[in-house]
Amino acid sequence: MIAETRRNRVLLEKSYRERALKIYPWICTRCGREFSGRKLRELTVHHKDHNHENNPPDGSNWELLCIYCHDNEHSRLLDADWYDGPLPGNIQEPPSTHKPFADLGKLLKKRK
Repeated sequence: MIAETRRNRVLLEKSYRERALKIYPWICTRCGREFSGRKLRELTVHHKDHNHENNPPDGSNWELLCIYCHDNEHSRLLDADWYDGPLPGNIQEPPSTHKPFADLGKLLKKRK
């Protein structure tokens, strides 16, 4: 049963990978490296929602990432689990509410 599940998984990955390579240019979405020939095997399909069962025919849940960027993407999630903080680049509350230049316009108008 486990062997059959692994075979089905390999077939599924092969099919959505082939579709993604037909839809998208062979460029890593993150670093911009171009791939062709034997190097094409270093280009992977990343599921944006991290659900490998979600494979829409238009490829809207996929992006092509090189193996290095793909590894980085998944390690960011592991890092976020390790720390309780948000991922870098995500929206978060500002650490301070102080706005040093809030009344700068008024001060400049007073000087004139």
